[in-house]
Amino acid sequence: MPHILLLHGPNLNLQGRREPSVYGQETLTDLVQAARQAAEQAGARLSDFQSNHEGEVIEAIHRSPDEGVDFIIINPGAWTHTSIALRDAMLSVQKPFIELHLSNVFSREPFRRHSYLSDIAIGVMSGFGIKGYTLAVQAALNEMSKS
Repeated sequence: MPHILLLHGPNLNLQGRREPSVYGQETLTDLVQAARQAAEQAGARLSDFQSNHEGEVIEAIHRSPDEGVDFIIINPGAWTHTSIALRDAMLSVQKPFIELHLSNVFSREPFRRHSYLSDIAIGVMSGFGIKGYTLAVQAALNEMSKS
């Protein structure tokens, strides 16, 4: 059974309350449920983790090989634009991953258009809101089926 790890960075715990006009009304629980349902319907396992502390997310990435994770989907939030440490963690575990964003980061402030992750990701899902979560799971499963 394929195992997907869904990671969420800073402020995603406030999802649904934080700038709903930008990020949508759905809660973090709603986002995870949508992704989990898509994974389970395809016969895959999905685990998730969220933290506002960068080191905790990096530790989750480091544990992923020992936990049998095959693929990572990550919504890194603001760390997208700032974290070389997150990039290094993703490179260190050599797991394929998708960078995921609720909003279209390319249509927002100029600083959001730079990502420390996108050039090492399988792909980037941006601007599809909660639907992006199910699309990312489908894309991850498609990528894993190629192996």
